[in-house]
Amino acid sequence: MVSTNTLCKKLLNVKNAVVERCDFYSDQDGVNHIQIHARPNVWHKDDCPICHKCCRRYDRKNPQPRIWRGLDWGGTLVEVSYDTHRIECPVHGVLVADVPWAYPGSGFTKDFDLTVGWLATYLPRSAVSEYMRIDWETVGRCVHRTLNDIEPERSKRLDGLVNIGIDETSYRKGHKYITVIVNHDTNTVVWAAQGHGKSVLEQFYRQLTPAQLSSIKVVTGDGAKWITECVNAFTPECERCVDPFHVVEWAMEALDEVRREVWREAYNEAVEIAKAHPCKKGRPKAGDAENAIINAAKAKADEIKNSAYALGKAPEHLTESQQAKVAMIAENNNRLYRAYRMKETLRLILKIKDVDEAESELKRWLWWASHSRIAAFKNLYLKIKRHKDHILNTIRLGMSNARIEATNNKIKLIIRKAYGFRNIQNMLDMVYLVCSDLKIPLPNRKPKSV
Repeated sequence: MVSTNTLCKKLLNVKNAVVERCDFYSDQDGVNHIQIHARPNVWHKDDCPICHKCCRRYDRKNPQPRIWRGLDWGGTLVEVSYDTHRIECPVHGVLVADVPWAYPGSGFTKDFDLTVGWLATYLPRSAVSEYMRIDWETVGRCVHRTLNDIEPERSKRLDGLVNIGIDETSYRKGHKYITVIVNHDTNTVVWAAQGHGKSVLEQFYRQLTPAQLSSIKVVTGDGAKWITECVNAFTPECERCVDPFHVVEWAMEALDEVRREVWREAYNEAVEIAKAHPCKKGRPKAGDAENAIINAAKAKADEIKNSAYALGKAPEHLTESQQAKVAMIAENNNRLYRAYRMKETLRLILKIKDVDEAESELKRWLWWASHSRIAAFKNLYLKIKRHKDHILNTIRLGMSNARIEATNNKIKLIIRKAYGFRNIQNMLDMVYLVCSDLKIPLPNRKPKSV
């Protein structure tokens, strides 16, 4: 026959505690409760909640017992009751004495906090809130305690960094960003903070020790000036790489600018032709030949307007209709087709594995862009010329920002599942918890091997 003390301790998954009695009652909504009156055993009743050392008692018991929520037993709501008191720690001062079933400052048992943290990594926060019968904002506090329990020293992520990626991602409308740094070797987020720019990135570098700074060998990112300035200031000996994805994106932006210019010219030409052949009351209608000219001019403008997707795709992935659009542009608009060829040539250069060959081809491309008589690609020439060494570093080392772009997608998914975050710290806790190799232990489960 199992005693009540042993049964409750096993169900609560707690040690170093004594169960005095249990009470059953129903609240005004008809929900069944079991209230367990427990206390720490005599060897741990005056422990500090931070350092867990036995300390001198500061005052007597509180007049009202404190209540902690536990995991439900079936459909029965579980509560743990104890008359808390304060202790005086020589290091941490006056604090409420530690209890073995809960984290400091929490109103829930440890198993409850860990379960909420595990559910929050997979489910929307509103679903976790309803299932666990807690407030929406309380989920964030449970996640914070879970993260601090399984990883009390987050600074250890900064040890032994060699290849890192830096990027910013938006978390809310209105240009609200967070800066994220990913370890390429472990594919985990090692640091994240609200905002973006040089001042934010400097916070990351300034908390690194000289040994941690010297271990960084490669930094990848986009072509942002503030990233390059921080890399040169704090880790001048490491290699700075510009991600090929962003270089092609620059070329796409230049190509789209040319496409819009060509479309405006074609549209204005169609308008002028239509004005030259008005069809108003009292005037003869345009003939079939004139209508054909007007319709051809309008069709030409529409084809250019709707060609953005075809011009953005690689030639090997074009459908038949998209190939026809590119062929039409090649035949009718030399300037736009040259811009398309320059974009494709740059994309193929970035796929070259031999750095000497890539340097030779990039040099030839830069000459082509600088003599193209296309303003958008002349500006692109200046931009790529500034980052030429960084682009060649990327080709030589075979690095990219693909991992951090994938991490950004995870962060977007975290935000969508939560329907946004009011508290930025709650979001950062979820980023550290999800975008890492941390495993949240569930009660009475054998931990899975990593």
